[in-house]
Amino acid sequence: MNKINIKDLGPEELEDFVINLGEKSYRATQLGKWIYKRGVSSFDKMTDLSKDFRASLSQAATISSLKMIEERISFDGTKKYIFGLFDGNRIESVLIPENGRNTLCISAQVGCALGCTFCLTGRVGRIRNLKTSEILDQFLEVNNRNNGSVTNIVFMGMGEPLDNLENTVKALKTFTHPDFIGFSPKRITVSTSGIVPKIRELGKQISVNLSVSLNAPTDELRNEIMPINKKYPIRELIEESARFPVPRRKTLTFEYVLINGVNDSDEDARKLGDLLMGVRCKVNLIPFNEAYPLPYKSPPDERVFGFQKVLLSYGLHVRIRKNRGRDILGACGQLAADYPLNNKRAYKFSNQVKED
Repeated sequence: MNKINIKDLGPEELEDFVINLGEKSYRATQLGKWIYKRGVSSFDKMTDLSKDFRASLSQAATISSLKMIEERISFDGTKKYIFGLFDGNRIESVLIPENGRNTLCISAQVGCALGCTFCLTGRVGRIRNLKTSEILDQFLEVNNRNNGSVTNIVFMGMGEPLDNLENTVKALKTFTHPDFIGFSPKRITVSTSGIVPKIRELGKQISVNLSVSLNAPTDELRNEIMPINKKYPIRELIEESARFPVPRRKTLTFEYVLINGVNDSDEDARKLGDLLMGVRCKVNLIPFNEAYPLPYKSPPDERVFGFQKVLLSYGLHVRIRKNRGRDILGACGQLAADYPLNNKRAYKFSNQVKED
């Protein structure tokens, strides 16, 4: 009999699992507390469970963990973690300390299928979805390694979370369950490149912060740098995103990666301002993070500030995101877990990516 990994079960599934073992549903809460709050990975140590129940659990289930391959620390304090998966694949998570917060950026897939031209992960291509347990274990391992100091979680690592919607939702429900990990939904953000029907579906199942990678003010340009736009154009994406049920007193976020000479002109800013007028949102401007073999350059600071100034004139709330962890390839768009790009080109880590 194949054993079930307990961490692959969402809260409702865990209740069904213990009931099928002949136990009361509240045993699921006890299990959750042992695993997620106390960090226990052996059923034998769960002393408030009967010996018979522990024996049944040992026969039917396992409790996973991730193998940490390497920790890399940036000069700015950012930490990147490379994890090895059971099948030999690898993923990356990034811990970003800033202003009394420790934000953990976690991955939802090995690689990514969406092919955004400014992202190293897109160069890898989609290898597979992460299991619920593999999503959760990134947090559990990093949080434990950093003395329980993680304050915020963002699904902004490798992959498109909504392309792995089922496991993303199960992980979110475990993160936010008060008797399991117990994170406030206000401290969790899911980022998406814009799979419109799945934004709608996510909103039906859970309320967390939503961050939408926009990155262009016209369909023509967005089609070029984000192929998903050919299926779900900008206005449709913005309208659906504006309906998403973010937590109370929180607002929708649009991310905009500024690429030198591509999408960073004042005219681009004016078109973006026109698009977002009347939408309750904030805009994060992210200067492009350069990495071989991506063909783009980061704009100069004066261009970034000029773009922000135009957007501010539209009454938008606009913030320039600091680039963190660039020297360890831990910044936005740089996560690729040292995979050969396009599964053909070998490359290795140094202060920037180079061909072997």
